[in-house]
Amino acid sequence: MSGYAVRPVGRVASPLTDPDLAPKQGDEGAPEAWLVFDEAYAPALRDLRPGADVLVLTWLDRARRDVLVVHPRGDRSRPETGVFSTRSPHRPNPIGLHRVRVREVDGLRVRVADLEALDGTPVLDVKPVLDGER
Repeated sequence: MSGYAVRPVGRVASPLTDPDLAPKQGDEGAPEAWLVFDEAYAPALRDLRPGADVLVLTWLDRARRDVLVVHPRGDRSRPETGVFSTRSPHRPNPIGLHRVRVREVDGLRVRVADLEALDGTPVLDVKPVLDGER
């Protein structure tokens, strides 16, 4: 298998710093946060608008990569489940997928709602939510 190179386009700036205190999903009380992009990606931001729903892909850099089964949501009363059937951050390739709403675009910074990623998390990509629109 060939290697792959993934380069972050920016980082998350968030008040969330402790994974044990962070919400498990964005709609569970996640605070607003900023996506702070590297200067090289400024042209890629030009059409983002407040009110847009986007998917943010992150690299969950503090996650374990050797986990294949988990108790969903860390609840030991639930049976172990294969990690590909869960939203666990701990997985062979810890890519985070976050549906957020753009609140503000300020140069290289994009303020978003409902992002449960920790401060400093690398941002890999941003894609529009299609919701049936092609």
